[in-house]
Amino acid sequence: MENQKPSLMLVDGMALLFRAFYATAVSGQFMINSKGIPTNGIHGFVKHLFTAVSSFKPSHLAVCWDMGSKTFRTELFSDYKGNRGEAPVELIPQFDLVKEVVASFDIPNIGLEGYEADDCIGTIANQVKNHAHVSILTGDQDILQLLDESISVILMKKGYGNYLVHTPQTFFEEKGITPRQMIDLKALMGDPSDNYPGVKGIGEKTALKLLQEFENVEGIIASLERLSKSNKTKIEQDLDMLHLSRRLAEIKCDVPVSCGLEEAGLRIEKEKALNKLLEIELRGLQRLLPFDEAIIS
Repeated sequence: MENQKPSLMLVDGMALLFRAFYATAVSGQFMINSKGIPTNGIHGFVKHLFTAVSSFKPSHLAVCWDMGSKTFRTELFSDYKGNRGEAPVELIPQFDLVKEVVASFDIPNIGLEGYEADDCIGTIANQVKNHAHVSILTGDQDILQLLDESISVILMKKGYGNYLVHTPQTFFEEKGITPRQMIDLKALMGDPSDNYPGVKGIGEKTALKLLQEFENVEGIIASLERLSKSNKTKIEQDLDMLHLSRRLAEIKCDVPVSCGLEEAGLRIEKEKALNKLLEIELRGLQRLLPFDEAIIS
């Protein structure tokens, strides 16, 4: 009866909202409603969300959010994500409104000050993976470190309904390392999009080679004498940054959030959901929503 296990889809809310916003913002289509509020990001978010639901048919669903830019990572390293500008003014009112829309679908919104959405996703995925198949919907490769026998990652590609689904096997085939080693990979090569440097002069190719040989950061440091002179020098010069980058790269899976399966069951009340869409004047989304009665007919 293995296939009777429930399936929980955990959604990186910001990944969907930003993707949707920027896809239409380029051409200036902000979809400003009669109250003067832009809704383009929310409209695309709902479309991305339910396109994925109809593709993967999860029985349960929850959306995780970043709660502001200050987190334990910015405490550790003040430049963390320091390369990101302010959010566009048209997007700002959509942050709270999109959560109201999600709540109107009776889908839990989860987020915790001081942590990123990824930390909430990692924590919940590990809490429920013994009783449910977990899939994570995002556009962000960082989350691949969470892959495991009960956790798969659905990476959104360009457009709607295009996905790359990763399991530990496909990840290993692509990278030649295990998902957990991805944390060490980022510790070595850094992450320009999150704005931390790793070890100066070590790129992905060298980092992968070192990890295939010495397994992890500890293994590499224990074997410095066996490295080429130039790699040994680079690592010795950047030892502190290597350790710090590893702490920044690792998704925390023990943050104080939880999401029971009973509260995440996908049950959308038609009237409540449609009223919310009507209120903010989001059109053309009804047909995407999996209403309760659609299951009966």
